[in-house]
Amino acid sequence: MNPLVLHVASRPRFALRVLLLAAIAAVVITPVAPAAPSTPGATSATSANPAAHEPISFNRDIAPIIFQNCSSCHRPGEVAPFSLLTYEDVRKRAQTIAQVVGDRLMPPWKADPAVGKFHDVRRLSDDQIRRVRTWVSAGTPEGRAADLPAAPRFTSEWALGEPDLIIQPSEAFLVEAEGRDVYRAFVIPTGFKQDRHVSAVDFRPGNRAVVHHVIAYLDSTGQARKLAAGSASSSYATGGGIGFFGAEWLEGWAPGKTPRHLPARHGKLIPAGADFVLQVHYHKTGKPERDQTRVGLYFAKEPIDHRVLVSRVNSRGLQIPAGETNHIARGTLPVPGNATVLEIFPHMHLLGRSMTVTATLPDGREVGMVRIPDWDYNWQLGYAYEQPLQLPRGSRIDLVASFDNSAQNPRNPNHPPKLVRWGEQTTDEMCIAFLSYTTDTPPTRGGLGAGASAAAKIWQNLSPALRAELLRRFDKNGNGTLDGDERAEALRYWQSLRRDAGK
Repeated sequence: MNPLVLHVASRPRFALRVLLLAAIAAVVITPVAPAAPSTPGATSATSANPAAHEPISFNRDIAPIIFQNCSSCHRPGEVAPFSLLTYEDVRKRAQTIAQVVGDRLMPPWKADPAVGKFHDVRRLSDDQIRRVRTWVSAGTPEGRAADLPAAPRFTSEWALGEPDLIIQPSEAFLVEAEGRDVYRAFVIPTGFKQDRHVSAVDFRPGNRAVVHHVIAYLDSTGQARKLAAGSASSSYATGGGIGFFGAEWLEGWAPGKTPRHLPARHGKLIPAGADFVLQVHYHKTGKPERDQTRVGLYFAKEPIDHRVLVSRVNSRGLQIPAGETNHIARGTLPVPGNATVLEIFPHMHLLGRSMTVTATLPDGREVGMVRIPDWDYNWQLGYAYEQPLQLPRGSRIDLVASFDNSAQNPRNPNHPPKLVRWGEQTTDEMCIAFLSYTTDTPPTRGGLGAGASAAAKIWQNLSPALRAELLRRFDKNGNGTLDGDERAEALRYWQSLRRDAGK
């Protein structure tokens, strides 16, 4: 491991500092939407078999690799802090490039290639890595000008091109210099008079130094507006959740996540009259900062046959004892109706070491969904399946993850280690795999196919006393609201009481 990584990881404010380090060290990053699709591990025709008698050069052998895998992020206005668009850009960072590519720290692709087949694989072939190392060892020769391919051209700061609609808070938010992380929910009316579907959502953090993650929710209940009433920025503080029951997840962003259009005739619903609620998690940097994050929406251009929903499998009641080097957490999600999984998005915090998600079909066959053998908090990626994964009714999804809460873990933010529970702070932990999917059965709570709308109506019809009692019993992470599986478990408990009472 790069000694700089060890040095930074062992100090406080790990998440913010290592995110900055990752940006500085990120010298080989695959583009979100390459101009020409390529087979994972393949090299271009111009560089696959250079003549043995011709010495290696940047223009013929290295530029195609850099332009295809680096320049979309290493350009002005993007996440990377420097450009990789010219020979000189690459030459002066050649030693670092060879190191991080050889160690497979870059490109930031964490999924095991033996489990799952995904779009846009961010993984250089062994041959490409060998070429980079050979070129550096040869003294970084530039080569003939005639061999240099045209540098990529970018027409928009947005990875998928200019969005159909850009939404943002009404004003920049001030993040104070010191203290605990801040969770702020910004309420933005859509003004839509009719239902709309989006095929993609992209995020542009206004200040990457402080933005840990962003989640875009949809609220058709009006509760977010009430919570934000009186705020100049039309926002309110949250404990990490959304602050009320009934909001639906639209899309999320975390470091390393890249946008992608849904398949044709697929879309995520934005109901008429709904409000966007942008939950932004902010770090503190030691000085006052301002942020005004933007969200780009790309509307579906075709009629929608498949509405895309989001569910998750996670480990409930997560508690990681101090000193544990290999704490195992598990989660299970039933599949009550036929489901088609389009994408999987693993999520843990700083103590996470590995995660494996497997589907067991009704006939007992197991299908690997994703395996992350070396979790990196700074590169949280969504993995879109080349062929959507078909899960028949009666299937089951299992998650197994490992955590290292020992003093030997350089990423551990606590010195000495202490008991770590589920929570929203960076120094807390999570263990989730989010799933984007479609289903041929109506959404219900309690499995893949879960939707929030029906459950929200049930919740709103409960008496205040009953809601308070369910909150007391099932708010396991102590954030003052019921989130995700807490809500599902509370409603299942209430429904079981009704059955037992014969009502």
